[in-house]
Amino acid sequence: MYKGPEQYLDSDAAASRVMAHARLLLKLSRYFEAIAPAGLRDSAHVANYKSGKVVIHADNGAVATKIRQMSQRFCDELSKRGAECNGIEVKVQPRQIPFQSTTSTIKPISVKACSVLRSTTEKLPKGPLREALDRLLARAAKEE
Repeated sequence: MYKGPEQYLDSDAAASRVMAHARLLLKLSRYFEAIAPAGLRDSAHVANYKSGKVVIHADNGAVATKIRQMSQRFCDELSKRGAECNGIEVKVQPRQIPFQSTTSTIKPISVKACSVLRSTTEKLPKGPLREALDRLLARAAKEE
């Protein structure tokens, strides 16, 4: 007979506590999504629950401020739904977008800019600035 991973995790004492906490977080997340206005629902999520406090991560400061203003209402609503909620702690924690590339775009230097930089470089005495401009001209993509 097939036993899923959930059954194995429930059978171990330490893992069952983790599973119980995970189920509680899932339930609190659903409650939060049900009671939060649409704009806040999409920009914040329940991150943890400890000692009667619900920890919510907001994507930005504006959302965090609005949730803090509404925290008593959220706490009352969560309590009505059966979750023990003594307070809400809000933290600004932008969501991590997996596989988001942050590569830079190549911005070529025009022919005119290259010639101006080259003439400026030739007039400079030997030193760090001249070396930096030489490296820039050697590495830069040139616009045709």
